[in-house]
Amino acid sequence: MKKLINAPDDVLTDALIGFGAAYPELTVNLEDRYITRGPTAGKVGLVSGGGSGHEPLHGGFVGYGMLDAACPGEVFTSPVPDQLLAATKAVNGGAGVLHIVKNYTGDVLNFQMAAELAGDDGLQVESVLVNDDVAVENSTYTAGRRGTGGTVFVEKIVGAAAERGADLATCAAIGREVNDRSRSFGVALTANVIPATGSPGFELGDNEIEIGVGIHGEPGRARGPMSTAREVAAIALEAIHADMPLDDEVMVMVNGLGGTPLIELYVVYAAVADWLKAHGGIITRNLVGDYITSLEMAGCSITVCRMTPDLTDLWDAPVQTPALRWGR
Repeated sequence: MKKLINAPDDVLTDALIGFGAAYPELTVNLEDRYITRGPTAGKVGLVSGGGSGHEPLHGGFVGYGMLDAACPGEVFTSPVPDQLLAATKAVNGGAGVLHIVKNYTGDVLNFQMAAELAGDDGLQVESVLVNDDVAVENSTYTAGRRGTGGTVFVEKIVGAAAERGADLATCAAIGREVNDRSRSFGVALTANVIPATGSPGFELGDNEIEIGVGIHGEPGRARGPMSTAREVAAIALEAIHADMPLDDEVMVMVNGLGGTPLIELYVVYAAVADWLKAHGGIITRNLVGDYITSLEMAGCSITVCRMTPDLTDLWDAPVQTPALRWGR
């Protein structure tokens, strides 16, 4: 597999150097490995992170209206506690810090340890656990449901609340509400290739798809034959609808996994819109594009959030990050 890298062991460092050069308004700490916009006095600091290979998650969501810091681990590997602690301290503006954590065992344990260490230093830290994936209950990296596309919704909506001056408890409550109202489901057409190995992360036949795949290439609920965009959308939405009724106002994200052309994502979105209309769902907001990827995996995930007027207002609030920008 051909890759545009210098050396497998240097991928993350080289990528962080490039990210810093591309977005000089942000600060990249190469020693402690985090990206930050710095602290804002009196504002709750928001920190998230996870293994690299899912770009633009999380570094692409650092900036006004979203995260204050993101911690990238090695590819598909959780950031370590010292790294998370350094980022937590860097964004502390005196109002406490909120950790937004995807439900993967390594992430959960390392964020928990970092929060305890921060508490020992007198920092107030809360956490929101994102576990929106309905495909499987337990998987290779998790106990319980995986955290996937709902993470973007949590980071944006909580980010807006923090920017408006919401306190730490309120930010945490809003994050948990968004997570409770969000569901995701992914389908892979091809495997990803980890730079360090240069080989596919899993085997998938030419005419097979992985139904309910995780963002690291974890197995889903079934293998199936190659299907149309309409069939894939129906599989995902039926799984989500069985877990959370989709008969009200919703926000939808059709997310590419890194190897799917945008034209195909629009084909999927058309199928999603038709399915929801037929089932009483009303799409009020949407995202179509690559927001949580899995290196070059072909396929997509669909995330749906049941909206309220307050959540819609926070979603519409200004945001200025490398990956999301509007209203400012």
